[in-house]
Amino acid sequence: MGDPAHVHHVRFRDPAGSVRQGVWSDNGIEFGDRIYDSADVDVLPPTEPSKIVCVGLNYADHADEEDMEVPDRPLLFLKPPNTVAGHGDTIALPEAKDTIEHEVELGVVIGEQARNVDEADAMEVVAGYTCANDVSNRDDQYVEQNWVRGKAFDGSCPFGPVVATPDEVPEDASVELRVNGETRQSSSIEEFMFSVPEIVAEITQYVTLEPGDIIITGTPAGVGPLADGDSVEVEVEGIGVLEHDVERLD
Repeated sequence: MGDPAHVHHVRFRDPAGSVRQGVWSDNGIEFGDRIYDSADVDVLPPTEPSKIVCVGLNYADHADEEDMEVPDRPLLFLKPPNTVAGHGDTIALPEAKDTIEHEVELGVVIGEQARNVDEADAMEVVAGYTCANDVSNRDDQYVEQNWVRGKAFDGSCPFGPVVATPDEVPEDASVELRVNGETRQSSSIEEFMFSVPEIVAEITQYVTLEPGDIIITGTPAGVGPLADGDSVEVEVEGIGVLEHDVERLD
């Protein structure tokens, strides 16, 4: 399974229905002495977070396209556990809404309980990174203060398919989102306004983070609409590709 410090951890349901924690390698998904083809198992969200803490306007170009000023400290909001979706899932878009948009993001996976973490020590509580899509209902987001309808609807935070150890992800890692094969967003985490350590330190001044919690770190310019039947690919260099579909139920 290679160097244990450089792995992609995956959570999956095997053909017998058991939930397993394995490693996704070039050979397939490895668990114990078995190797599964990814097509033969159900890939699950890699953690079961108690909460997802989200950062808004962390790219200057996205703030510009939204005609908003970059904040002087990380802009924070929450997504609850009902928003979790995983690799290969189909997300139901809210009914009777005109504008539901994608947002590619780097996800930070917390490895231990964390409160009042200094910026210099922040990476000690980070287990790894994952891919995420902050699916957003703009119809309601733009007319409400707390963004519950806009950001917290069921399935609105697909993430995965793996958790990559931090040293697998370059400091200038590319982030990209494609819809039906067409590139919609393309940037780099090097363009963050606030770094991962700054974000972790800021959040833990107010909120205790638990193992498995996720921080999603903001999206670059290029957010755009999703429509019934769209297929989405979210890619972060060093992690891989999160794939999901969307459908309208109305």
